[in-house]
Amino acid sequence: MVAEASVSTQLVGTVGEDNEGDLKSVYLKLLHLIERLHRQLLDVIKDELERLGQADINAVQALLLYNIGDAELTAGELRSRGHYLGSNVSYNLKKLVEAGYIRHERSKTDKRSVRVSLTEKGIEVRDTLVSLFDRQLGSVVQVGDVNAGMICGTNVALERLERFWADQIRFRL
Repeated sequence: MVAEASVSTQLVGTVGEDNEGDLKSVYLKLLHLIERLHRQLLDVIKDELERLGQADINAVQALLLYNIGDAELTAGELRSRGHYLGSNVSYNLKKLVEAGYIRHERSKTDKRSVRVSLTEKGIEVRDTLVSLFDRQLGSVVQVGDVNAGMICGTNVALERLERFWADQIRFRL
């Protein structure tokens, strides 16, 4: 893992205007990794839910509960905060309401708007993910050979990439 990190650092260090082929390969690898990491996160959550016998909720729905947290939000706010697709949020919210994980109420100020928040059952799932992520924090350095500096650097790069992609959409670049 350490060797892989240093190879990545060396590659990034050599990528420049003169070496566009390297930039293309590392950019395409990044896109692939982002997609694969999201799927693996969902698999980790699915395994945790299965281990606890939580069969009536899927990983996407559990992550949605985690992202709602203690807040009271609209579906639109969830879409913008969690970057979920509109139909995906609506479908999953409907299923979570039916299963008793979420309560929904019409807004007192705008009757067209529905606000959602977690029920006690939803809070239990959210807390399960909090515990899972806390447990992982306890071993990510020793087992994953990933430290805070690496994570901070990755966060900076991903935030810049997010801003770049948002600008691509916003300004139709």
